[in-house]
Amino acid sequence: MKRTVQIKCINNNKSKEYALGTSLTEVAKDMGIQLSNPIIGAYVNNKLTELSYEIYHPKNIRFIDITEPDGMRMYIRSLSFVLSKAVKDIYPDAELRIEHSVSKGTYCSLENLQEELTMPDVITIGQRMREIIKDDLPFERKEEESEKVIQKIEEQNQNDKTALLKHRGQVYTSYYQLEEHIGIYYGYLVPSTGHLQVFDLIKYYNGMLLQIPKRTRPTELEDIVIQNKMFDIFQEFAEWNRVLKVSNLADINSACTNGKAETLMKVSEALHEKKIGHIADMVDERKKEVKLILISGPSSSGKTTFGKRLAIQLMVAGMKPLNLSLDNYFVNREETPLDENGEYDFEALNALDVELFNQQLVDLLDGKEVEIPKFSFETGQRFFDGEKLHMNDDNILIVEGIHGLNPELTHLIPNESKFKIYVSALTSINIDNQNLIHTTDNRLIRRIVRDYKYRNYSAQDTISRWQSVRRGEEKHIFPYQEEADVMFNTALLYELSVLKPLAESILLEVQPNLKEYSEATRLLKFFSYFKPIQTSEIPPTSILREFVGGSSFSY
Repeated sequence: MKRTVQIKCINNNKSKEYALGTSLTEVAKDMGIQLSNPIIGAYVNNKLTELSYEIYHPKNIRFIDITEPDGMRMYIRSLSFVLSKAVKDIYPDAELRIEHSVSKGTYCSLENLQEELTMPDVITIGQRMREIIKDDLPFERKEEESEKVIQKIEEQNQNDKTALLKHRGQVYTSYYQLEEHIGIYYGYLVPSTGHLQVFDLIKYYNGMLLQIPKRTRPTELEDIVIQNKMFDIFQEFAEWNRVLKVSNLADINSACTNGKAETLMKVSEALHEKKIGHIADMVDERKKEVKLILISGPSSSGKTTFGKRLAIQLMVAGMKPLNLSLDNYFVNREETPLDENGEYDFEALNALDVELFNQQLVDLLDGKEVEIPKFSFETGQRFFDGEKLHMNDDNILIVEGIHGLNPELTHLIPNESKFKIYVSALTSINIDNQNLIHTTDNRLIRRIVRDYKYRNYSAQDTISRWQSVRRGEEKHIFPYQEEADVMFNTALLYELSVLKPLAESILLEVQPNLKEYSEATRLLKFFSYFKPIQTSEIPPTSILREFVGGSSFSY
């Protein structure tokens, strides 16, 4: 008699007995599960896994497609593996480096090519990818003793992964195989290459842009958004990292092991200070016409600390900065616009009294004194308490907020009077040559640590809100980032190593019966590749202090 276990499928709310060792693929087929797009993975007891997973104990299962954030990550990860194989098939000696997300896609470069990468080269690689996808080859997940896996990847000249695998100290290591090509990926892949029908590969600067599907409409490619300034920032930091010989996580871990972490921290902070000073000099050069500095950026970018450090540098240049908070200009709660779910949309531009804000800016720039409104988040009402603001000729006004770069926010102010700054944590290192550290993960981790320390929010609270935050960023911030006069990268090479011990203890509090458990476990696995750095050497003015505490600035 066969032993069975009970499986509950969340998608159809049905339970059924299955023989031990039944795969998730078989369960989905037997239950007739159909999603709006092909099934590519599943949550098993709120933990992501792949469809080849075999069941030996009672489980709750929810099948997912590409429209889930984890599903999209699986798709992009798998597409990257196909690209890696295609490159090796055509250019065996070339080294593919998947560098960063930009222009709604992923920028990739090829090293060790005899000649510069051309458009015909990219077309050839793209065509090879389509052949691999047409053949619907399986992504075979295997597990062997770590020493044997390390030997295999070294035979395929993937030495960038060796140090990380040794650092983890696992007896066994899993890897994926696509025909003869081996890949180490820090997350799951889709079942086979045939699931990757929607993509494109185009020539982009000196490399390639891997275009991906829209998450909400996966049969369509993401539109290319020109982000020249963003790309330049990434490339500038990539070049700086090459000079420091720090481009992958293994280099950071090595610095920790060799006693060079303190030097790395000091150099990273010095670069920040130099960049902020340079921005202040740019403002100083235009001080005759510039009277308003607008700072914008997504959540947990360090905008507040950046603004305070910029103010100090402006003082060094002889200017007298004043601060004006956009939070003061929220409309009364009953006037707040609603989102598509009927909830208050506090991130919409119309949640602010734009006309009052503009009129007061005009008055301030004309030398008039204005009474600044205040807003009570408890009552949802505006009030005035007599605080007034006046600008002299040597004053410059700093305004920070998510709508800072939206022209509508300051539509009555001449462009020549504004200096616009976009601030974000644009992570400039990768796990290895084919595995990105996404900037959104960097910011999420910052926010988890800050929310827990200062706002009494659990990791579950922060994770549950994150997708809503991201939607707001996509709608209100990212479309205007290229409007900036200058971009500032607040990411620090060493910061994730510092955040590791702080974030891990918070993430471990997320219980397995919560839907946020999958994201918590993903981030915990991510941190398992990092060596920790203690916070004691972080300068009190560091942007990182905004999240971990101990800042010399008041917030």
